[in-house]
Amino acid sequence: MRKHLVVIAAFAGAAGIAALLISFRAVGSTPTVRVGPSDSDQPGTDPACCHAPKPKPKGCVFMTVYEGDGLDSTFVLKAPAAVLQSEQRALNWLVKAQANDGGYGAGTHARQDITDPHAVSTDPATSAMVAMAIMRMGSTLDEGPHAQQLARAAEYLLKQVESAPKNAINITQLQGTQIQAKLGANIDVALTAQFLSNLVAKLDEQHPKRLRCMRALNTCVDMIQRGQNSDGSQRGDGWAGVLQSSFAASALESAKTQGADVDDESLKLARDFQKSNFDAGKGTVATDRAAGVTLYAVSGSTRNSAAEARELNEVVIQAKKDGKIAKNAPMNVETLEKAGVSRTEAERLNTAYQVYETAKVQAQSENVISGFGNNGGEEFLSFLQTGESLVIAKDNGWKNWYQQTTGRLVSIQNDDGSWNGHHCITSPVFCTATSLLILSINNDIEHLLAQGAVKYKSK
Repeated sequence: MRKHLVVIAAFAGAAGIAALLISFRAVGSTPTVRVGPSDSDQPGTDPACCHAPKPKPKGCVFMTVYEGDGLDSTFVLKAPAAVLQSEQRALNWLVKAQANDGGYGAGTHARQDITDPHAVSTDPATSAMVAMAIMRMGSTLDEGPHAQQLARAAEYLLKQVESAPKNAINITQLQGTQIQAKLGANIDVALTAQFLSNLVAKLDEQHPKRLRCMRALNTCVDMIQRGQNSDGSQRGDGWAGVLQSSFAASALESAKTQGADVDDESLKLARDFQKSNFDAGKGTVATDRAAGVTLYAVSGSTRNSAAEARELNEVVIQAKKDGKIAKNAPMNVETLEKAGVSRTEAERLNTAYQVYETAKVQAQSENVISGFGNNGGEEFLSFLQTGESLVIAKDNGWKNWYQQTTGRLVSIQNDDGSWNGHHCITSPVFCTATSLLILSINNDIEHLLAQGAVKYKSK
């Protein structure tokens, strides 16, 4: 639950200076944003909190049907005052950017000089990103300060899906948007599917819009699967097509957790394509479909191996508890076989685990994060993928990622509360929505963990 916070005057002065920065700097020069508790963190006097649900009593913290023993409360971080203020400024800016039809637009690739959000056509990809950000900030279709804006955006997206031609592989006839040119011609359906998965997760079985949303989600899943190449990638590559394919794979994964009709072979192909971009043994990255940028490729590899990496980890942990393997058993195929996993499954999980463990390090290394020396929307998307993958994998390394990344984002926020890219995807609407999704990632801990959760029964 969001609290009303008083931000100390000293921060206001610092924020004005920080907003002048236009690129992420080295970690050593990054403004430190405190995310852990301090001696002054006492009930009723906390300077900050996250927007996530309040922890349940000890013994069932964040207990869900996906978490056998519940989630240790230390996995959830407090968002510091600087981040909370940054989030609210961004949300206020996005709400005002909504068009009359309920959607949001990034504009065309040919006219990137037009930055007024009301002077561009709406598009599904941008609308989906904003809608996900509004949800992550605490609103639903029925409750929250921006329930009305979310409902209008959802209606816009549902109409786009429902009016799409039969056997199409994208939900819009619109072409040449910034997002399509840089990520791929069919990015709209991938991001809309992700939004619908997130939305359905918040609707109970009796909600009047649940059935309609599930039908739309299954339509998107069918489109993604029809648009899949034989290698698991998506047709219609853009400048950094690996990101379109990565988001399509993530959409299939999250749709499956909500009961959508996802073909297991399509999901496997999509994941395998992302893993194939990274050679864990050699530490090399295939960037031919990532515009030559390592960050784009490794963030996709990390994101789409996270759930399987967590599966391996949990299989091994359970096997150790059951006494099937030694306490110091290494993470490899042989250990998995001793734990009762078939050879084929053991090889699959081990590959994902090795890719995840190696790729996540590269995805967070300073030379990779630096990229071009400044950021376009692709960079923001890559940072988002890395952060979500760490949470999905139930990796405590997400805490350090959160501290460093939120500190950097706060430092480059524009005075009006928005962010914009400095190359490629420059749209302030798209970049602001993505940045807000990054800042507020700790609001979605339960939902993200559910995507990677696997339940194991002792034999």
